[in-house]
Amino acid sequence: MSQPAETPPHDRLEQFQEILDSGALRRAGRLLKTLAPGEIAHLLESLPQTEREILWGLVDETQDGEILLDVTDDVRDDLIRRMDADEILAATDNLDLDDLADLIQDLPSTITREILDSLDSQRRKRLESVLSYPEDTAGGLMNTDTVTVRPEVTLDVVLRYLRRLGHVPKDTDLLFVVNRNDEYLGVLRLSDLVTHDPEETVAEVMVLDVKPIPAKTPANEVARRFERHDLLSAPVVDDQGHLLGRITVDDVVDVIREEGEHQFMGQAGLSEDEDMFAPVLSSTRRRAVWLGINLLTALLASWVIGQFEDTLQKVVALAVLMPIVASMGGIAGTQTLTIAIRGIALGQLSHKNARALIIKELAVGALNGLLWASVVALIAGLWFDSLPLAVLIAAAIIINLVFAALTGALLPLLLERMGIDPALAGGVLLTTVTDVVGFFAFLGLASLFLV
Repeated sequence: MSQPAETPPHDRLEQFQEILDSGALRRAGRLLKTLAPGEIAHLLESLPQTEREILWGLVDETQDGEILLDVTDDVRDDLIRRMDADEILAATDNLDLDDLADLIQDLPSTITREILDSLDSQRRKRLESVLSYPEDTAGGLMNTDTVTVRPEVTLDVVLRYLRRLGHVPKDTDLLFVVNRNDEYLGVLRLSDLVTHDPEETVAEVMVLDVKPIPAKTPANEVARRFERHDLLSAPVVDDQGHLLGRITVDDVVDVIREEGEHQFMGQAGLSEDEDMFAPVLSSTRRRAVWLGINLLTALLASWVIGQFEDTLQKVVALAVLMPIVASMGGIAGTQTLTIAIRGIALGQLSHKNARALIIKELAVGALNGLLWASVVALIAGLWFDSLPLAVLIAAAIIINLVFAALTGALLPLLLERMGIDPALAGGVLLTTVTDVVGFFAFLGLASLFLV
């Protein structure tokens, strides 16, 4: 029998809002029980504050912890503020250590101490091990719940050991082979364990080509390694090669999603954790910073225009055509900037191969400049019946597109070297450069040859 198709998130949101509007809270509660934590998290992020509070009150408390992990940081903070200490403690029960480590960093210090005190010594030690690494590293992503075996034992012994355990950690596809000092040696695939002769030893069946990930490896590099090698899980080791834990593909999916949202939201100077329905004052404060920065850059562009006031008064057509020059440069620069930022994020662009990208983008900028300068020159010449004006705007567009390509390729590398996030600052700075260069080239040439 075929399974019913899953309801699209948009339709589910509308369905839930209709139920809330009708006041049928029991029906809403029944609907929530049919949804996975991730689906409930999506609903919470999609609802305004008042409706979000109603939904959160209807959620089964056993799902609170998983839902808090799936929502964005801003929404999580909002939900935690609505919970008392007992509710927060209950939400952390039965969470995997890596998930608990993610959640505990957003909790009040008093609650954090209570959670640590409630753990047995082994789980507390493992949790502290995860918390000792930055959140955006392999150590911060890892789960210490692993199954290890020795190379000298037989597969039959391993099978009897697993039966005695009664379970294996979620998403387990590999058993990790270690020596008596807990140094990582290789992996034993579960598929090999159940298909090989039980009398063979682990050393005879184990795989050596699954390289461990150092605990200090950045999260984005971990994601790239999983992508390149099609991994479902991978071991994490310390500087001495001791096995610390493992990373599973579900953790990596979260990293990839956050990276994508960061690149998208960063273009507008926003955080990937921005709550769509955050309080007005909170959103205003955050956005005011980037609006202020944009104002400064706009004032700089306006100052450049002001230097050619006499020229503009004498040739009014320049004021009509100016936005074209700036806009063409802005779009061309943004295209190059996006490629460069993506290259940095994927580890494909560095100072070693930047020269090749710059040369290529300069060539693209020049060819596009020639193409569209011809089109704009033709339009401007016919529009204002002026050949000199057509030639000048063509020259300005070529200059601006070439300079935009150079800036778009270089700017992310320079920002990264300065420790500034290119996704956040690149767009604002690029717009400033293309506006200033475009206006200066167009009005400067006009001052020299038209006035």
